[in-house]
Amino acid sequence: MIGAQMLRFSGAVEDLSDADRDALFARGANEDPVIAQRASSIVDDVRARGDAALRELALALDGVSLASLEVPRETIRKALDSTPPEVRRSLDRSARNIATVHRAFMPASVEVESEPGIVIGRRPDPLQRVGVYAPGGRAAYPSSVLMGAIPARVAGVAEVILCSPPGPDGVPPRAVLAAAALAEVDRVFAIGGAGAIAAMAYGTESVPRVDRIVGPGNAYVAAAKLLVVREVAIDSPAGPSELIVIADDSADPSVVATEMVAQAEHDPLACVIAVAVGEGIAARIEQALVGLVERADRGEIVRDALAGQGGVLRVSTIDDAIALSNRYAPEHLLLCVSDADVALRSVRNAGTVFLGERASVAFGDYMTGANHVLPTGGLARSYSGLSPLDFVRWTTYQRVSEAAAKSLANDVGIFADAESLPGHAAAARQWSAR
Repeated sequence: MIGAQMLRFSGAVEDLSDADRDALFARGANEDPVIAQRASSIVDDVRARGDAALRELALALDGVSLASLEVPRETIRKALDSTPPEVRRSLDRSARNIATVHRAFMPASVEVESEPGIVIGRRPDPLQRVGVYAPGGRAAYPSSVLMGAIPARVAGVAEVILCSPPGPDGVPPRAVLAAAALAEVDRVFAIGGAGAIAAMAYGTESVPRVDRIVGPGNAYVAAAKLLVVREVAIDSPAGPSELIVIADDSADPSVVATEMVAQAEHDPLACVIAVAVGEGIAARIEQALVGLVERADRGEIVRDALAGQGGVLRVSTIDDAIALSNRYAPEHLLLCVSDADVALRSVRNAGTVFLGERASVAFGDYMTGANHVLPTGGLARSYSGLSPLDFVRWTTYQRVSEAAAKSLANDVGIFADAESLPGHAAAARQWSAR
């Protein structure tokens, strides 16, 4: 067994210590005070000094001096035109699938008559302006551009802006700009981190204030989003990537291990757990992990993630496995079991669910059309993945006929009297004699 050497959690779930059990479920619960304080300082500075603060942050954090925060349209167009054909083909396919799926997810207006003559309606109205954040740093993330901007466009948002950190040449990577062009982003700004979140939340001389901010980011981005949530809506509080794989004896252990390594390579703080139904499959998954980790290109990150938050845990039944997953509420849940559709019926808390070994989480990250902007840290108990619902607000309206007004008047007057609101009672009763 390799638990002591490689994995933070290993063995039967019922044998976990109280400390291990707390650590398993409490990921993301403890905010780093240093990061929170630094993010707060950046947000306050950008709110107070606008573009000047953003330029100083770009010089200090990204090592570039920005003459303009906004990327010229011509630069964005050239990035798409110069994208290698095979990359362009993948971007196009991803964009098409995201648009297809999210058009199907669009909410519809509804009207209902609660009583004769009383009509209540609810209408989805697109937001005016949305800000999409695409992270930089370890890699370029054009997928995050597509996942944020295309659902906003599908929902009818009037203006979509993108913020992403600049590279050495003062603009985001070519792939990010190409994705922005494909997603019909209106304006792109070469700013990143907590400063970008503050700029979109409060507005600066160059960056317009938005109605909602969406997109993944590092710990500073996550902290900044929580700081501005009273000023602007956000998608959901976000943390490092998470995966639970539920595997029974029908699963291929190498597939399970490969999926774990794929999510672990995101970040040293990534959380990857296999919940194995039976001791035999658990041992085979651990053995498969050994060779994969030794060969992993991002091996140091993978090892840190597995040692810090990774695990292979044993349970007796699939019901036990799903109960553990529902409590954990993972960002990604992969069901490598003999009947994934049956298991899905009992799943309640997960950002997105992958049914069977062929439904690789990587497919969902890039190409299936489902969104990869998902709740983490257990927040799948109450938040959902990004969709057109995040880019509309609902207008509720009420229509009352003359006969219905007379019918309502007395009962509403009595109700208002009971709450000691005589003005309300008078407003209702004025219709009783008309």
